[in-house]
Amino acid sequence: MTISKRDVLKILAGSVGGAVLPSKASAGEASRAAPSAHDGMHEMPASWYGKEQIAFLIYPEFTALDMVGPHYMLASLMGATVHIVAKSREPIVSDQKLVFTPTVTFDECPADLDIICVPGGSTGTLAAMQDEAIIAFLKDRGSRAKFVTSVCTGSLVLGTAGLLKGFKATSHWATRDILREFGAEPVEARVVEDRNRITGGGVTAGIDFGLTIVGKLRDRQYAEGVQLLAEYDPSPPFDSGAPEKASKANLDMMTAMFATFLVDASKAAKRAAARNG
Repeated sequence: MTISKRDVLKILAGSVGGAVLPSKASAGEASRAAPSAHDGMHEMPASWYGKEQIAFLIYPEFTALDMVGPHYMLASLMGATVHIVAKSREPIVSDQKLVFTPTVTFDECPADLDIICVPGGSTGTLAAMQDEAIIAFLKDRGSRAKFVTSVCTGSLVLGTAGLLKGFKATSHWATRDILREFGAEPVEARVVEDRNRITGGGVTAGIDFGLTIVGKLRDRQYAEGVQLLAEYDPSPPFDSGAPEKASKANLDMMTAMFATFLVDASKAAKRAAARNG
């Protein structure tokens, strides 16, 4: 029998408030006493089960980890339904050539979402900012969603849709200040929450972002269980993951690499700001 991560959470849930198995229990006794992956639901706290409708918007050349990191976390919400939405069901190729198959189109996506999330990218994100169908979809779903969210430069797409005006938000460190063009207040942080807007910083921050939302929609114990299941305990071999930690040589090199993109993104942001008034 294949056990999914949701099944593991159900098993763990069965032990909440229950007795711990005696340390000397035989293997047979332990097997009989252990809650089944399929019968733990009635023993879990009611607050651990929901009915959230969650949508990740993807588009050509988006950055895969911006979506995959938080997707892992949010797909761990028992009872939630996660949609991968795009203009069509045709496969979408990420910026690093990973291929994703959308599960719903814009028309098929539920009208009322608990979470709409936009991942970022570079040239693909610029194209998304200028795609009328994408922006119209975001304006519509974002106007009703319980949480309007993004990871990395996905916040630029939210801004283009007029969904960040008057909100604190973050983005990849290189593009964070562009948020001002949309009437947002840039904040230097991996995850920024302002009312029902939740934005994550660059790429890997999406994992923290997703886990933060799990904690909001369930509770700390549930979120910590998901963290443990994911063995999310980062210990990078280098300490150069933020501008203030990077060497001047690396920071200068990375900043130079973004130069053309930043000019184009700023122009796109100014056009969007003008359209949104």
